[in-house]
Amino acid sequence: MVVKIYSTNTCPYCVMAKEYFDEHKVVYQDFDVAGDMKAREEMIQKSKQMGVPVIDIDGKIIVGFDKAKIDKILDIK
Repeated sequence: MVVKIYSTNTCPYCVMAKEYFDEHKVVYQDFDVAGDMKAREEMIQKSKQMGVPVIDIDGKIIVGFDKAKIDKILDIK
C-alpha cells in the first residue's frame, strides 16, 4: 500500500496526521507543498484544492486529517 501526504510544516493537522501514521507504523511519503512546486501541482490535480493535508492512500484521496476515513482505508482498529 502506497501512502502519500501532501503537507506544510506550519499545518497542525499535517503534523497530527503524520504522528498518527507513525503511531500506527504506517510507512508514508511526505511532500512539503510549500517548497515543492511539482508536489503542489500533483496535490491540486488529485484533490482539486489547495488545503492541506491531502492524503493519498493507493489512489484514494482524503482532504484533511479524517481519522475515520484513514482507519477505514488502512483497516486500523
